[in-house]
Amino acid sequence: MIAKLPKLRELSLIHCGLSNHFLHSFKPSNFNFSTSLSVLHLSQNSFTQSMIFQWLSNTTSNLVELDLSGNLLQGSTSNHYGNICTLRSLDMTRNNMIEDLPSILGSLSSGCARYSLQELSLAFNQITGSLPDLSVFSSLKRLDLSNNQLSGKIAEGTRLPSQLEHLSIRLNSLEGGVPKSFGSTCTLKSLDLSHNKLSEDLRVIFNHLSGCSRHSLRELHLGQNKFNGRLPDFSMFSKLETLDVSGNQLKDGVPKSLHNATILRILDLSNNSLSENLPTIIHHIFRYARYSLQHLDLSMNQISDTVPNTLSMFPSLKRLYLDSNKLNGTISEDLQFSTELEALYLSSNSLEGVITDSHFYNMSNLRELGLSDNLLAIEFSQNWAPSFQLVNIGLRSCKLGPLFPKWLEKQNEFSSLDISNNGISDIVPKWFWTKSELPNWININISLNKLRGIIPDLSLDNHFYYLNLRSNQFEGHIPSFLRGSMYLDLSDNKFTDSSWFLCSSSATETLYQLDISNNKFSGQIPDCWTHFKSLAYLDMSQNKFSGKIPTSMGSLLELQVLLLRNNKLTGEISSSSLRNCTKLVMLDMTGNRLSGSFPDWIGSKLLELQFLSLGSNYFNGSLPLQICYLKSIQLLDLSLNNLSGQIPKCIKNFSSMTQVTRDYQGHWYLANTSYIKGNVSYNLNAFVMWKGSKQMFTNTGLSLLKSIDLSSNQLSGEIPKEIENLFGLISLNLSRNHLTEKIPSNIGKLTSLEFLDLSRNQLVGSIPLSLAQIDRLTVLDLSHNYLSGKIPTGTQLQSFDTSKYEGNVDLWGPPLKKLYIDRLSKQEPIVKFDKEDNFIFYSEFYKGMTIGFVISFLGVFGSILIIRSWRHTYFKFLSNLEDTLYIMTTMKIFKWWLRS
Repeated sequence: MIAKLPKLRELSLIHCGLSNHFLHSFKPSNFNFSTSLSVLHLSQNSFTQSMIFQWLSNTTSNLVELDLSGNLLQGSTSNHYGNICTLRSLDMTRNNMIEDLPSILGSLSSGCARYSLQELSLAFNQITGSLPDLSVFSSLKRLDLSNNQLSGKIAEGTRLPSQLEHLSIRLNSLEGGVPKSFGSTCTLKSLDLSHNKLSEDLRVIFNHLSGCSRHSLRELHLGQNKFNGRLPDFSMFSKLETLDVSGNQLKDGVPKSLHNATILRILDLSNNSLSENLPTIIHHIFRYARYSLQHLDLSMNQISDTVPNTLSMFPSLKRLYLDSNKLNGTISEDLQFSTELEALYLSSNSLEGVITDSHFYNMSNLRELGLSDNLLAIEFSQNWAPSFQLVNIGLRSCKLGPLFPKWLEKQNEFSSLDISNNGISDIVPKWFWTKSELPNWININISLNKLRGIIPDLSLDNHFYYLNLRSNQFEGHIPSFLRGSMYLDLSDNKFTDSSWFLCSSSATETLYQLDISNNKFSGQIPDCWTHFKSLAYLDMSQNKFSGKIPTSMGSLLELQVLLLRNNKLTGEISSSSLRNCTKLVMLDMTGNRLSGSFPDWIGSKLLELQFLSLGSNYFNGSLPLQICYLKSIQLLDLSLNNLSGQIPKCIKNFSSMTQVTRDYQGHWYLANTSYIKGNVSYNLNAFVMWKGSKQMFTNTGLSLLKSIDLSSNQLSGEIPKEIENLFGLISLNLSRNHLTEKIPSNIGKLTSLEFLDLSRNQLVGSIPLSLAQIDRLTVLDLSHNYLSGKIPTGTQLQSFDTSKYEGNVDLWGPPLKKLYIDRLSKQEPIVKFDKEDNFIFYSEFYKGMTIGFVISFLGVFGSILIIRSWRHTYFKFLSNLEDTLYIMTTMKIFKWWLRS
């Protein structure tokens, strides 16, 4: 059929799933359109670079527009495209090109296309290198290099094409400033340098751009960089309509004089350090951009004072963002907003007062309302019917209760609703649950209230994407229609029956996260898990579930998180229940009554495990060697069990613990379930014994924590020296076991260690000198062992309380005050002296003096010579006195020697 179209000028094969095989068989040379084709769209297929070159060999004579976006192009572009002399538009967006930019542009500019090319897009690739001189493309009007890996500084002499109108280099890693040559392009209308690492005083940047481009520039995007200083007078750009300097390091406020900014439509100053008061900023903008301004974003700054009444004087204002500042004071009863307003955000401030329906008079265009996290009271009339239909509603932590807001009944277009922590103490009306049938997926958060009653079991087509009912007083059974949610949090309520919800006959392929923790569930866990095809996160903690873990849980093949802690589960963890859940990242069954030997299949089957907590149970036997297969393990808690035997030396295979990870900016976990399109995330939490108490770690904190807790078991033998290789270990608790031998001598290699408890074992020998090298150590307990010798000198070890060393009778040195002599001095019995050291000497001395005086006075010397018994007594006394003096003197000298 195509062969019958000799004058075909445009061919579009967009998103057809075609590959090289199609191009190889569908040769344009076989058809009459080979020389007439001018527009060719081959985007969103699986073509490669080499096949494209071959296929285009006979279609270049009249080709004007070529779209190759979304294919598998990579490597060099060669000079093929550069030789298409008629080519005006070339789109190679979203491929896998990894060459450096100077080579790519050099290849394109080597042919005649350098004179014809007007539009070039290389966005969303992996292009590296720095930004070269672009002036060689004399006809280029639009250039998109965004979302690549460009780096380095832009050279001062870098010139832009003389006819360039639009330049985007956003989402790269460019550094330094903007060269002055950029301001010499008199046709430049849009410049986007956002999301880079540019760092210069913004006033210098504006001066560089104030050449002839200041008369043409309409859009200037400099957001998400590291520009500093004050916001310059941007009114020098006489045609500027959009200015985005968000996410920088600007301070102070808005310039007073903006006399040329009379056509400014969008002004984004968010996420800086602006500290001027809001009425002043509004006044400066009001004087010049009163009639033109449509979008004003001042969020995430340090702007103070209250919301002025002059906001209603901006007749064209459609979007106003003042959230996350330091606004305070009382909202005036007379405050009015522009009737054109579509989005209003005042969240996360300290505003007070009462918001009534009169504040929204005649605002029929309002679509987004954010008042969360203030001290506001929301008092809408009970029968108020707003003239607007909201899409996003954020009223978290306002005073909305005690009645459930009836005005929401008429809101039928919202996709996000947050009325959590609003002091609502009421029964949720039936009409609210029917909102689940709205056509779009809905995010609803009504947690942290006092909502009560039984949720009716309705026959509804559920479109709740996110439904959070946490921390209320719902009771009874969980209705089955909630199964259609994707994220469902029912924790901290009074639900008692889960069978309706879990054992419904219909399968669900949407629910990926379910939290029913901290409720009133009891009895055995229902054995009805085969229908939950996409479940990735399940939390049933803090209930009274008993009996064995049901075998049908083994059908949860997408499960990544299973939390069953603090229930009354018994029996063994059988291989038939969970061994097929090979995607498990976290398994927490702490605080149950589980027994039997430690399951060896956990190590051999659950190879993705990062967090394993089985503490406070009745597991016995030794640790199997298979546990060392858990290379990704970061948290291992088997404390408070009856485990025996030795700690396996193969723990050196815990690869994740050998890596030091610090200072993460953020962390989240993705549920890559095959039943849900796209990635969905979930939050992790775990209770860890930390610095003497159970503490909860979540997400980022948990991802940084690397911990082993084997305390309160019956483990014996030595602490394996292989533990010295776990350099990333932050917490190690081996206390209350029967461990013997010495502490590993190189334990100081664990430089990340903050918590170390080896107390109440049978460890011997001295404290390793290397332990004093761990400067991050904040908790240490070595008490009640058989350690000996001097405590190594180091500020860290001397800073701990003496109780952390007690029970080691042969241990001495600071911080211990008690002085111990070494084993050499123990070979002979030694008398200890205190304040009564001289008592024997002085008593014998004075006795001798007294007897001598009496005898001398009576002329004893003569009697001694006559009476034999007296003579013997006297000489015996002298002998005893001599011995006493000798012993006292010797001990004094020995004591002085010890102290020295």
